[in-house]
Amino acid sequence: MKNSYLQPAFLICIAALAVSGAGMSYTIKKFGVHLQKQPLYLRKPLDLLDQKSLAPYKVIKKQLIEDADTLKTLGTKDYIQWLLVNTAEPVNSDVRKCLLFITYYSLPDRVPHVPEECYAGSGFQKLHSSSATLNIKKEAFQRIIPTKELVFQQTSSHYWRGSKKFSVFYIFNVKGKNAIYANSREDARIALNKNILGKHSYFCKIEWFFLTKSGVRTYPDNEKAISASETLLGAILPVLEQEHWPNDENGNSESIEK
Repeated sequence: MKNSYLQPAFLICIAALAVSGAGMSYTIKKFGVHLQKQPLYLRKPLDLLDQKSLAPYKVIKKQLIEDADTLKTLGTKDYIQWLLVNTAEPVNSDVRKCLLFITYYSLPDRVPHVPEECYAGSGFQKLHSSSATLNIKKEAFQRIIPTKELVFQQTSSHYWRGSKKFSVFYIFNVKGKNAIYANSREDARIALNKNILGKHSYFCKIEWFFLTKSGVRTYPDNEKAISASETLLGAILPVLEQEHWPNDENGNSESIEK
């Protein structure tokens, strides 16, 4: 029987693979393609964020994740979880208080859990999901930011807590060619995967929700939630871009909405 390794079809496949491998090697060397990224660290730790620059917000509590398993699941030690109060809002406003949760990943080999998964795993039912565009303006700082709003409700197993709905919001900031804002994990991954010529990448997730005076999560009407979110990001994003996130090549940001 004739040796199958000498069959034309087999030899053609071997030749094609060799050419393909050589072509990929040439492309990587010629055009500076980087398949494995290097870490890109924060310029300044998140917990050193200048609280005075967050006006009209005031930090009233800094929460630490003390459970080792939870911190391991989070996948990073670069985070802040701060309870803020908007001093310009009336005392009984359902957007006066908010919990801000920011996580930063210097080596983005994966995009972590999003609130859709985290809250479902904690026994909450997702009722609704929508996208919104936030127009952030604070002095010279202007950004159009796509954000995701999720609406949850406690399941029957949490009947003793009541059945009130509440909203959760989040965005991603991703270092691709430029610093990109996105409102879904899929778009964050796309931005990371497009950055084949860059040596470094990072991504950061910003998540927030509003609370009542007594600390109960709220479900503000859409107009109020959008306005409050624009105020919040208008206080937070300029500080993050100017003092904490690594500089991008062109010094600007893009947005992807899905």
